Amino acid sequence: MKGLSILIVGGGSGLGALLARMAVDEGAAKVGIIDINPEAAEAALEPARAKGLPTAFAKCDIQVGPQCHAAFDAIASKLGRIDTVINSAAIYPRRPLLEISDAEWDASNGINIKGTYHMMVAAVRHMQSQEPKAEIRGRIVNLTSVDAFKAHPQNAHYAATKAAVVSLTRSFAHHVAKDGILVNSVAPAGMATERAAALGFLDELAKASPLGRGAQPTEIAEWVLMAGGPRNTYMTGENIIVSGGYIYA
Repeated sequence: MKGLSILIVGGGSGLGALLARMAVDEGAAKVGIIDINPEAAEAALEPARAKGLPTAFAKCDIQVGPQCHAAFDAIASKLGRIDTVINSAAIYPRRPLLEISDAEWDASNGINIKGTYHMMVAAVRHMQSQEPKAEIRGRIVNLTSVDAFKAHPQNAHYAATKAAVVSLTRSFAHHVAKDGILVNSVAPAGMATERAAALGFLDELAKASPLGRGAQPTEIAEWVLMAGGPRNTYMTGENIIVSGGYIYA
């Protein structure tokens, strides 16, 4: 990520916060976070501040289009050029297939699909006006999930939204290829996070994987940063599956 200005949507916690820290470790020049939780976002920006890097935060409910664009503009006004946008904000509800309510559908669609869409639109409009670096004006990376590709009756609404993000990624990639903007997604299997441990999911993740364990968050983050970093100069419209063999089992 050397020399790049990075914006992470949903960067206040979980994988997003880890990506902010790892981007700094890999040489990012500037870091911005859009999140609904100001305290978490400010904490996630601390590694960048500790190295004296320019940082920016904007609060946003990404279900609301105008808020998305206002938040993006606020980050860009402070950081200037934004080279990489990572969409990691999402909710992961569980509900039996025949019991999903309208409110649960609306929340999943609003955050996981609509929010990602609005942030991609804001990113594209910003990146189209930038001078290219080595033919690339910008990179967008969306977090999807292996759930998009396998039956998941325990969280079908989540899986459906992640399948939609895969489709959005391809459509955007095709539309902005002429502008030198690369758009890709990364689909991880379940991660052995602190939250997963607290919810008692670690055994479930281990049983589902041929490797016998859930992914460490850093193992997923490496692929996200690769897709959004300077080593990626040609890949676009792709969905990188990092499942530890789960997708094929």
